[in-house]
Amino acid sequence: MTRLASLRRRLGARIGAKPAAVLAIAILAIVLPFGLDAFWLTTATFVLIAAIGALGLNVLTGYTGQISLGHAFFLAVGAYTAAVLGGTARLTAAIWLPAAGVVAALCGALVGPTALRLRGLYLAIVTIGLVFIGQHIWFNVAAISGGPGGRSFPPVTFGAFDFSPGQQLTLGGLVIDHNGLYYYLALIILAAAMLFIWNLVRGRPGRAMQAVRDREIAAAIMGVNLARTKMSAFVVSSFLAGVSGALYASYLSFATPGQWSLLLSVQYVAAIIVGGIGTVWGALLGSMVIFALPSVLQSLIPQSSSGGLPIDDISSIAYGLLIIVFFVLEPRGVVGLGARVASLWSRVAMRGGKGGGLSEETQPLERREATWAR
Repeated sequence: MTRLASLRRRLGARIGAKPAAVLAIAILAIVLPFGLDAFWLTTATFVLIAAIGALGLNVLTGYTGQISLGHAFFLAVGAYTAAVLGGTARLTAAIWLPAAGVVAALCGALVGPTALRLRGLYLAIVTIGLVFIGQHIWFNVAAISGGPGGRSFPPVTFGAFDFSPGQQLTLGGLVIDHNGLYYYLALIILAAAMLFIWNLVRGRPGRAMQAVRDREIAAAIMGVNLARTKMSAFVVSSFLAGVSGALYASYLSFATPGQWSLLLSVQYVAAIIVGGIGTVWGALLGSMVIFALPSVLQSLIPQSSSGGLPIDDISSIAYGLLIIVFFVLEPRGVVGLGARVASLWSRVAMRGGKGGGLSEETQPLERREATWAR
């Protein structure tokens, strides 16, 4: 009975650990804006917006195994859909924000069939072509993008709620400014997207995606519809990219076609590699590292001591180094590092034996339980 009670306590602790951790993260995310200045709040907002797009790329590359370097194209599609519907047509964000995702998803559905014939490096090259095709369109179709000089993008508005610079929302004694409004909007969308993807990958569609990633032939033999699975991955990935691009451009309020470049796609690939490919939390953790890196370097490295290199160039070098380091040392990214630390902590706690409050009778059971987990 003592061993059974001990096992129940351990299992209960493990089951309750994740909800407790998620609750702590949620509380921290909610109160975070009130402890940051404008510079770091802006950085945090960009990280959350980027994490939405990175989550979409993780569905396509991490869970389905379809290598894509054209993510910047779908971000731009979402951004310019928002510009046309919200800026030219003057529609509310309740319309142009989801419409940006829908239009990007339609573009992803058009590109998706190429994944049925191509994979690996060949698919990556095709998606690179999307970026250059998009660059040609954005630079030459001024009605959409404003031409090489760029164009302004509409602020988010929901009826009386206006997210324009200078606007504030007062809740009791709390004042939320323009940056905070975008932060909480991005946080809500990201949380909803993470919950959706978390349920998706644990259901039948998610298992089909992971089967396609691991071995396409074996997945087809088991009855997985390859065409439908790959198409679904492209649609979901493109939808989230479109929403992210629309939010990103709206928050910037002005963007040029040159911003939707191949380097932006590489940054998103770096984010899911560093954070953890094929994990829901990896998109957020990777975005925290990659998209906050320029701000961190700017605060740590004075321009006079950077050797004449701009911060953006130093960041690009750091992206490459991070990709190499994580691929070589920890392919599972920051999520993998966290798992290693948790496993090490658990082993140390078990070896503590009596110090951890375990009796001599229950220690063998704990060792066997650790062996089962491994």
